[in-house]
Amino acid sequence: MSEVDWLADRFQQNRPHMRAVAYRMLGSAAEADDAVQEAWLRLTRSGADGVQNLAGWLTTTVARVCLDMLRARKARHEQPLAAQPPGPADSAGGADPEQEALLADSVGLALLVVLDTLGPAERAAFVLHDMFDLPFEDIAAIVGRTPNAARLLASRARRRVHGADPNPGADLARQRQVADAFLAAARRGDFRALLAVLDPDVVLRADAAAVPAGAPQQVRGASMVAKGALAFAARARFAQPALVNGTVGVVVAPRGRLFTVLGFAFTRGKISAIDVIADPDRLRQLDLATLGN
Repeated sequence: MSEVDWLADRFQQNRPHMRAVAYRMLGSAAEADDAVQEAWLRLTRSGADGVQNLAGWLTTTVARVCLDMLRARKARHEQPLAAQPPGPADSAGGADPEQEALLADSVGLALLVVLDTLGPAERAAFVLHDMFDLPFEDIAAIVGRTPNAARLLASRARRRVHGADPNPGADLARQRQVADAFLAAARRGDFRALLAVLDPDVVLRADAAAVPAGAPQQVRGASMVAKGALAFAARARFAQPALVNGTVGVVVAPRGRLFTVLGFAFTRGKISAIDVIADPDRLRQLDLATLGN
C-alpha cells in the first residue's frame, strides 16, 4: 500500500469524528464538509512524517480550520442569527435540507442556536472540551491561549450555554411540559389540544419581521391564537423548547440557524402570552440557553 493510500484509509476512518467536531463548531453541514476537505488537503501537503497520533493531529487540524472559518465569519460581520426561512437546497450543490434538519435535531436545535451566540474561541473551547474531551493543553494550542485561559473560555461558554439561574420561583418543569404540549399540538394540527394549553385570554404579540405585511401584530383570545398556531405547523418541526430570558419558550431554527423565538408567559399552568420575535436585532438581545432533558 502506498503512503497516499495509507493516509487516505486512515483519513476515512477518522472522517466521522472530524465531521462531528466540525459540525458542532460551525453549525452547518456544508461548512463542516468544507473543513474536513481542507484537513485532507493539509494532510496530503504535509504528510504524516513525525506524527505520532494521526487521529489527534486530524482533530487538531480540523478544529483549527473551523476556528479560522468562525473568525472569518465574524470579520465579515455575518450574522448566524439572521432570520432565514427554510428553503430548498442551493442547486449548485448546497446541503440537503432534510439531512441538515436531521443532523441539527440530533445535536439539538437549541444547543446550536446558543453556540452561535458565542465568540469563536469560546465556541471552540466549549465544543472541544465539553463535547469531545480534548485536554485544555491541546485546546490552548488551537486557540492560541494558555491552558488556563482556554479553561476560562470553556467555563464562560458553559455558563452561556446552560444559562444563569432562572427566574426565582419559576416552575421550569411545568413550563417545559406546557411548551412540549404546545409544540406537539401544533405539529399535529390539533386545535383542541392547543386550546387546552392556552389561557382563555392569551395574547400573542409579533414584531413586524414575524408577520406578513398588513397582517395584525397582536391577536387576543385562545381560539384566535390557536388558529394562528395551526399555521405554524410547517415550522414547528424546526422548533424546540429553550430558556428565553430565564423562562421556557421556543426557538425555531431551520438547519440550526435561529429564525424565530416564541417567548411565553405562564399563568396558572397555561400560556397566557406569546411574544413572537423574528427581528435579527431583537434576537441578538435575547438571553438564550438550553434546557436539560
